[in-house]
Parts: sequence; C-alpha cells; structure tokens
Amino acid sequence: MKLRLEISHVYKHYDGRIILTDCTFFFKDSGVYVVMGPNGSGKSTLFRLCALLEHPDKGEINYWSDDTIIPKDIQLRRRITLVLPKIGVFNTSVFKNVAYGLRIRGVEKKDILKRVEESLDFVGLSHKKRQNALTLSSGETQRLGIARALVIKPEIIFLDEPTIFVDEENKKTIEDIILKIKKDGKSTVIITTHEKALAGRLADKILHMRNGGLFEWEL
Repeated sequence: MKLRLEISHVYKHYDGRIILTDCTFFFKDSGVYVVMGPNGSGKSTLFRLCALLEHPDKGEINYWSDDTIIPKDIQLRRRITLVLPKIGVFNTSVFKNVAYGLRIRGVEKKDILKRVEESLDFVGLSHKKRQNALTLSSGETQRLGIARALVIKPEIIFLDEPTIFVDEENKKTIEDIILKIKKDGKSTVIITTHEKALAGRLADKILHMRNGGLFEWEL
C-alpha cells in the first residue's frame, strides 16, 4: 500500500520562538496537497520535520503502510524526498547530477541510464543532459531538482516553494510537471506556496498554516 504521512500534535520552537503548535494532519490520500501560509508561518519547518531532517520538540511524525508505522531508517528515507527552493548542484553534467542518487544506491548502469533519461524527459531537460548543471537558468535548475527527486521513484515528494525563484515560462512548465506527477499517480505531492492561483490550479486539498497549526480549506 502507498506510504501515508501522519503529523500528530507536533510542536517546534527555535531560540524560544514557537513555530509549530499542536500541528496535526493525516495525509491519508494520494494526490496533490498544497500548504499555504505567510512567510514565517512554519511551512518550511514542517517540511524539514516531515523529511526527517529535524525532530519535533513534542509530538510525532509517522509514516504508515497498511496499518503499520514504518521505522525511521534509511529505507524510509529512500521512499520520500524534499526539493528545496534553491537547488544545490554538482559541477558536472545535468545527466550526472540526476544519476548521482542512483549511483550511491548501487543501481546498475543500464537501469541508471533508463531512469535518468525518463526523468529528464519528464521535466523537459533531455536536450540539456550533457550541459554543465551550473550553467542552467534558475527555472531549469529547479526542474533539475525535481528530476533528481523523481529518479529515485519516491512515494511522497515535498516541493518547498517550487516556483518562487523562476520566470513565468518555467513556472508554467513546473506546474505542468506537477500535474503530470499527479496524473501518473505513483507519488503523493505536498507543496508549499504563497500563490493562491497556483494552489487552485494544482491542489486536490489546500491546507493553511495558522497560529502554528495546519488546517484544511474547502476547495
């Protein structure tokens, strides 16, 4: 059964500043969830916790399969992925940047070739595969980050402000990529954004960060 995420009564603070307060939500369905809220509302903090990069001060972040909580180990980490607003890239080709995650997992070369080609085609960067990744535009770099995430075939993908630093053309392309992921149905997508129009175009469910909590909006 597909991986499901449960946030249960989570609290988080930094240097005495409360960020998350009794934050609770169960992402029990697949599709696209959009998390909205003003800067400083805790969206990125929540994503870091969900990606297991940090721990809550109180409460639980759990992943479920069937009726079983999945151990927070390397196997779980390989089933989820986080794409940040600013992507770090290696000083090498676009192809090798996308292939890196598969190489460190010991995937066979023929499978790496196939999966990288598929991921680059999915995000519209096949024609850039031999280009040095450092020469890409900001929008292309964001698409590279999504390709690098998709190539590992995650069951849940977190996209933190995926269109914030990109031009209108690449913004439209990234929206189309997210809709393709949704149609493909293999990954649950959870996005943060401050753009209401984008949320309306993409979301199956819209959530709002308010007073440190997470609440569902009616579409």
